Amino acid sequence: MAHELSAPQGMSQGLSRRGFLALVGLGGGGVAAGYLTHAASSAHAAPSSGGRPESSDLVYDFFGAHQAGIVTPQQDQMHMAAFTVDAQTTREELIELLRDWTFASSRMTQGLDVTDSGAFGSGPYLPPDDTGEAQGFGSFGLTITFGFGPSLYKDSSGNDRFGIADRMPMEFTTLPTMVNDFMDPTHSDGDLCIQACAQDPQVAVHAIRNLTRIAMGRATLKWSQLGFGRSSSTSVEQATPRNLFGLKDGTNNLKAEEHDMLDKHVWIPEASSVPQLAGGTYLIARRIRMTIEVWDGVRLEEQERVVGRDKAEGAPLSGGDEFTAPDFAALGPTGKPLIDERSHLARVHPDANGGISMLRRGYNFVDGNDAQGRLNAGLFFIAFVNAPDRFARVHQNMARDDMFTEYLKTTGSAVFLVPPGISEGQYIGQQVFG
Repeated sequence: MAHELSAPQGMSQGLSRRGFLALVGLGGGGVAAGYLTHAASSAHAAPSSGGRPESSDLVYDFFGAHQAGIVTPQQDQMHMAAFTVDAQTTREELIELLRDWTFASSRMTQGLDVTDSGAFGSGPYLPPDDTGEAQGFGSFGLTITFGFGPSLYKDSSGNDRFGIADRMPMEFTTLPTMVNDFMDPTHSDGDLCIQACAQDPQVAVHAIRNLTRIAMGRATLKWSQLGFGRSSSTSVEQATPRNLFGLKDGTNNLKAEEHDMLDKHVWIPEASSVPQLAGGTYLIARRIRMTIEVWDGVRLEEQERVVGRDKAEGAPLSGGDEFTAPDFAALGPTGKPLIDERSHLARVHPDANGGISMLRRGYNFVDGNDAQGRLNAGLFFIAFVNAPDRFARVHQNMARDDMFTEYLKTTGSAVFLVPPGISEGQYIGQQVFG
C-alpha cells in the first residue's frame, strides 16, 4: 500500500543539495549554498504498466522493523553493488549520502522516479533527475537493502574516519580463508553495499544505477553483480528452485514464516555487544564460480552421491521426499551409509554444525566466458546470519572434505552489517551513527 512520503529529519523535502548536484552532474563547486532541491510529491500506488504481469504493481514497504529484502519472498532478479567511500568524504557527508539514499529508495520501491521531476521534468538544460529506463514499469516488488562493511568502522590503516569505531560490534568478524578460495580483491569487500531485488531485471538495475549517481563525489562503485533465477526460497509459498547444476537448491532454507528460527539464527539479538543493532543482521556474499563443463561430464549417480540427494526430486538418498529429514545412519545393501559422510548434505546440515541454520538468498549468474571458452557462471551466494562466525563454522566444515567443493571456486567474498529497519523520518544506518 502506498503511503505519504516524507523526507528524513534534517533534510529538505527531497534530495540533499549534494545528492541533487550529483544527479545533474554539476559537482559541488561554484554553486550557491541556497540552491533549492526538488520537492517530493506524495506517493501514490505503483503506476499501472499497461498489460505487464501483475507483479509490476507489487509494492513492499521500505520502512519497518527490519530492512526489506531479507525475509521478503525472494524475487527472481538481483543487482548487488559495493561502494568505497571517497577519501575526502566527511562523517557529515556520509550521513547526508545515507539520507539521500533513504529518500530515493523510499520512492523507487513504490515505482516512482528518484524525484518528483524524474526522468522528463527537469527542463531542457539539465540532465534528468532519473535515468528513465524503468519509466512505466511499476515497482515489480523492488526491495533495496543496505549494508556496512567493517572498513567503514575502521579502514585498513586502523583509522576511525567517521567516528564509529567504538560502535563496531564484537560479533562483526571477517571470514577465514577457505580451501576453495581464489579471491579477486576487486570483486570483494567494500565500505557500503546495496542489494536491489525485483521481479524485473531492469527495475533492479535502475535502482543501483540511480543510487550510484546520487553517491557521486561521496562514494564510488567498487564492484557489482547481476543475478537471475533465485537459488533459494524464503517463503513456504515458494517452490524450491534449481541452480545451474540442475539441483534443487535451498531445500532446508529458513523461511519468513519461521519467526522463532529467525530470532534464533538471523536477527541480531538485544543481548549482542551493540544492542542498538537488534533486529539487524549480517549479510554474507560469496561469488562462487561453478565448473559447469566438468560437472556436465559427471555421471548422474556420482552427481547424486556428491550432493547426497536425488537430482530429480531433491529427496535425501536415505529415502522419502524432498522435505524428509535425512537419515545419516541409514545403510545401503553394501553396508555403507546411503548418504556419504562427505556429501554436501552431510557436511552443511545443521546436525553436523551444532544446529546452525541461516537464511539463504542466492542467485545464479552467467558473466560470459573465459579465455578457454568455458562459461564464467555460478552461484552468487547470499546468506543472512546473526553473527558471521556462525557462517564461517558451517563453511569450514564444508570446505574440509565436502566432495562438492571440487566443482566450486569462490572468487569474491564480503561481509556486511545490515542495520535494523527504520521508520519514516529516519535514515538507513541511523542506529550506527546515533
